[in-house]
Amino acid sequence: MIAKTLYGLEELLASELRQLGASEVEKGVRNVSFMGDTGFMYKANLCCRTAIKILKPITGFNVFTEDDLYQKVNQFPWEDHMHSNESLAVDATVFSKHFTHSKYIALKTKDAIVDRFRDREGVRPDVDLDHPTLRINVHIDRNICTLSLDSSGQSLHKRGYKVAQTIAPINEVLAAGMVMLTGWSGQCDLLDPMCGGGTILTEAAMIACNIPPNLNREEFGFENWHDYNPDLYELIEASAIKRIREIPCKITGFDKDERELSKAKANIKSANLQDFISVRKQDFFESEKEIEKPLFIIFNPPYDERLQVDADQLYASIGTTLKHGYPGTQAWMISSNFDALKHVGLRPSRKIKLYNGKLESRFLKYEMYEGSKKKRSNT
Repeated sequence: MIAKTLYGLEELLASELRQLGASEVEKGVRNVSFMGDTGFMYKANLCCRTAIKILKPITGFNVFTEDDLYQKVNQFPWEDHMHSNESLAVDATVFSKHFTHSKYIALKTKDAIVDRFRDREGVRPDVDLDHPTLRINVHIDRNICTLSLDSSGQSLHKRGYKVAQTIAPINEVLAAGMVMLTGWSGQCDLLDPMCGGGTILTEAAMIACNIPPNLNREEFGFENWHDYNPDLYELIEASAIKRIREIPCKITGFDKDERELSKAKANIKSANLQDFISVRKQDFFESEKEIEKPLFIIFNPPYDERLQVDADQLYASIGTTLKHGYPGTQAWMISSNFDALKHVGLRPSRKIKLYNGKLESRFLKYEMYEGSKKKRSNT
């Protein structure tokens, strides 16, 4: 199988798959390949925090022309996977000099499948982009075409808990990946000082409590497959739920916008995590650390992309607040505004390249020591 992910999260996903029990795990770019049985496919969809899709390849062949693609797709026994009165959706990813337009490849593949049913049975399946019986993925790398069944359905970042959308939301898979990259798993308190809709807080709480990230989803693609085994899925789900744990740490969110806070509260309640996360109206720049114990800060400040702000001044204030108000803290922030990052005035100890949507970004770690760094290293 193939698990797709976001750039920079491949190692995390490979580690997740190994921990869940996958074999022959191999990293690619934005994907990880692995071996597993049907039950593992169910488990990967339910439990992988950094996966966007879990694809099950069903056939592969060489292609050099669009007619070649049509003929080979048309010859495949699609009736083994769906009926003519059911629906399908096709998406394509193309890296080839022979084929340049992924949407056209998806259309050509769809035509080949429905024409097979029409020629054999006189009836053709419908196309349903939202809730198809079968979601099919076409991947062409140079002249090698792989056809896969999409076991996930809608992208796995759509966890099912977001009931209120904010102006500049962060992808749930990216948020989970960011938390995992910091190494935080509930060992101390965590703060998101610009929490928006609460996505980072929610993903962090699910990590700390060991809650399966996709427990709230309404459905997975494999639930429409002819060989779907609901008893096996329920067994896997029950086993995962048994491993949920309580956490001793506090997870807190600040935001100075009352409307954003109300959305965060709605999303956190939808995820049933209100017992683990507290959010309140607070301007980060007027705050300071409230405990003497270690603290992690993880946040996604405005980039001046969708939220109009004076980014240089904002980032300078972030640096000042961290330096003077938050000793004994590991602070992590993501941004695509590289010019504004220069105004933070702190030297990051780590820089990780990620993408927030299509925006190339950096995930930066700032270590706020108790006293001076020099003094700390001498003790």
